[in-house]
Amino acid sequence: MSTLRDLAEEHTRLRPADIDHLHRIAGDWQLLSDLSFADLLLWVPVDGDGAFLCVAQVRPTTAPTAYLDDQVGRIVGGPEVAHLEVAHRQGRIWREGDPVWYGDVPARHEAIPVRLRTTDGEAGEVIAVVGRDTNLSTARTPSQLELNYLTTADDLAQMIADGTFPPPRHPGETTSAPRVGDGLVRLDAGGKVTYASPNAQSAYRRLGYASHLVGEDLAALHRRLASDPLEGTDAANGILAALRGEAPPRREIDARGATMLTRALPLMPAGVPIGALVLVRDITEVRRRDRALITKDATIREIHHRVKNNLQTVAALLRLQARRVSMPEARIALEESVRRVASIALVHETLSMSSDEAVEFDGIVDRVASAATEVAATEATVGMRREGSFGVLPAEVATSLVMVLNELLLNAVEHGFPPPAEPTDPTGPASSGLAGSAASAPAGPDGAGLTGPEAVGLAGSGAGPAGSEGAGPVAPEVVVSAHRFRKMLHVSVTDNGRGLPPDFDAERGGNLGLQIVRALVTGELRGTIELRDGAKGGTEATLVVPLARNESRSAG
Repeated sequence: MSTLRDLAEEHTRLRPADIDHLHRIAGDWQLLSDLSFADLLLWVPVDGDGAFLCVAQVRPTTAPTAYLDDQVGRIVGGPEVAHLEVAHRQGRIWREGDPVWYGDVPARHEAIPVRLRTTDGEAGEVIAVVGRDTNLSTARTPSQLELNYLTTADDLAQMIADGTFPPPRHPGETTSAPRVGDGLVRLDAGGKVTYASPNAQSAYRRLGYASHLVGEDLAALHRRLASDPLEGTDAANGILAALRGEAPPRREIDARGATMLTRALPLMPAGVPIGALVLVRDITEVRRRDRALITKDATIREIHHRVKNNLQTVAALLRLQARRVSMPEARIALEESVRRVASIALVHETLSMSSDEAVEFDGIVDRVASAATEVAATEATVGMRREGSFGVLPAEVATSLVMVLNELLLNAVEHGFPPPAEPTDPTGPASSGLAGSAASAPAGPDGAGLTGPEAVGLAGSGAGPAGSEGAGPVAPEVVVSAHRFRKMLHVSVTDNGRGLPPDFDAERGGNLGLQIVRALVTGELRGTIELRDGAKGGTEATLVVPLARNESRSAG
């Protein structure tokens, strides 16, 4: 289904400002539809052939609809749009004519011209027509409520024709709530209540006002009822502003543990202020739930903060223990554990500052990459770069993914590049990047390198980083890239160092870090990982993580 803007731009010559005004009407006309007990259809003239195109439609919540089928996108002409043509050409509300039939449904037609006021406040030309079509199949003698609804609807219809409705929306107000059925109060020009619907009466009774509202000065009543004098003054000033023809922002009133939302609208048909319309809604339970959610969010953030502190304490204890250990292998294992714990603590630190269980992951990746270059046991200066964006990730995904990236980045930096002054023997033992090699560990007491199975990281055996033949060495660099495609997160960690050794087994090779990576990717993240030689040398690790499944698990 095409949008209002798409239809108007395709079939008419309306200006962008005209289309914006039609959008404002469509965003606020549920009020008029409910007051009128009628369907509203927004018609725009089609260029050149006297036909009209329906670009928007709203059905009433207070009465049966006149149309079972949606009318948006329908182009009609001839006698069927004669009433629209009169309203558009003469610029007046059309109410003449006999009822028409839509199948078995009799309906009454009305047509309201739509004007956009000029910058100097003058009524502009008619840019569209609002059709007000009422289902007459349930016609009966109207009640006092219905009469007040219809009278108010006629006033608002005239304001549409004048170009003064709808009023501009205030910043932060994304909806037109409260609605007609929540509670309606009509005021005269002096601010006295002339009518209050039963729901409005009930809302004020919950605030502590037990008497009938008719005859009351509503602004003064708001000052008396509000628990907070400043809040009561703001609510009263909103009523007075509407009586002056302004459109104040919505206000809330708290009294006796209850909360009521109010919206005041000026009534000024033909430019004459005759009073105001005040819509009210009891939102006590909504605010209680909001306060409960705020408390829950604060509690969750505090838990993340304490978890982060505890993890940092664990990391500090491991760091102290590593300093007291004389065996190089044990010291290296403890230092690696410190880095793993610290990477998890980083996620909880971010969550402790967030209002939900999701994190902006790009900043975490940048911090982990920076830390990897600072703490890695290597003499080479390795640059880090991120391409693309991880976006917002659930906490469950972020915690596992940050450990995976931490291992891959550390191994790439530590094992992917030889020391700057160290000549590389192609025939010597392989030492590679994206996993780590025992051969690259510190030497033992006798000066010989520690022996053990080969471990592979983000690089591999070879002559070290170099450009094309004769071009000289290339600066060591590790690149982390990420993008989303079809609810999948694709991540790659690539270095320009050595390559994978010829005998490297992608399924079984690697040190403890690579084993952790495989377990997290295939288990917690339910994704896949692949290690391979880079297209231009070096080593590349690629991860594919299904976001939809992990996000639903996190939400659950």
